[in-house]
Amino acid sequence: MSYYVGIDAGGSKTYALVCDHTGRIAGKGSAGGGNHQNGYEEARSNLSISLQQALDEAGISAADVDHACFGLAGADREADFRILHRLVNSLGFTERYTIVCDTIIGLRAGTRRPYGVSVICGTGVNCAGVAPDGRTYQCGGFSYMYGDWGGGGGLCVEVFRAVVRSWDGRGAATQLTPMLLGLLGYGTVDEMFHDYLDHNRSVPLDAVRLLFQAAGSGDDVALGILREQGKELALSVQAVVSKLGLGGIPFDVVLAGSLLTRGDAGWISGPIQAMLKDAAPLASLVKLEIEPVIGALWSALDACVREITGEMYAAMGRYQNFEDIRPSGGQL
Repeated sequence: MSYYVGIDAGGSKTYALVCDHTGRIAGKGSAGGGNHQNGYEEARSNLSISLQQALDEAGISAADVDHACFGLAGADREADFRILHRLVNSLGFTERYTIVCDTIIGLRAGTRRPYGVSVICGTGVNCAGVAPDGRTYQCGGFSYMYGDWGGGGGLCVEVFRAVVRSWDGRGAATQLTPMLLGLLGYGTVDEMFHDYLDHNRSVPLDAVRLLFQAAGSGDDVALGILREQGKELALSVQAVVSKLGLGGIPFDVVLAGSLLTRGDAGWISGPIQAMLKDAAPLASLVKLEIEPVIGALWSALDACVREITGEMYAAMGRYQNFEDIRPSGGQL
């Protein structure tokens, strides 16, 4: 029997799965954050806990695994990979494993091809792609100073700025004003402005949802902010397509992150679609609808040139949430 491991480690959680060559889920495990940039020892501990839970439930050891794919937040640069190889080796994997950024397993989870582009817009933004020959390229994911724009952490500030600019005369009137005042508990913008300035307050991430509410009512300011986010993400996707030479072949652009998969009504994804008509006319936009750790399992199977059948895609692709996954002793 052949076994494969998939790992999805982010800033707040680490998920691990074990499957056999038929795609049957044999074990699962979970723990806290696994991003080494937030603390090496904590990441190693949580990766070890989740991995061991999954291996124990499957009744196997690391030595029994044909291939493991570690989809790790913080696997961004060569300096990160030097650290992460050492970490993975300490977990019992010295060969038959791959390490990729968690954006890449999100991509694999969203497409039946082992290549394509993934664009994330959640708390932050990121974009990465894989070429048919295995080359990868990441554009973004390093914060505003390094070229990024938006994501929840940036758009909540854009909401605040739009309200301030409307109040002081530099911007147009917007429905965001009463919405934000209600959310933050102020009676006037003047009161909010001075309290935030005097106490160096930060705008809560929850303010982002106001953009979608106002945009749904046709507010021009909110629509402008969301469309600007779309244009910025389109530039990232275009850069990845160009770097990997994907413009003339069919592939999927997988949309991931809550701002793209839950609230968007085409305001953000529309500019990406428009760009693809010229830059990659054979590409298709798809929303990520399953748990990304499934993409790590598929990547592990890909590495061993194991065929993932339509039946396996359908069975494993039904897991929209990690909690839905129930390891079973039966075959698919």
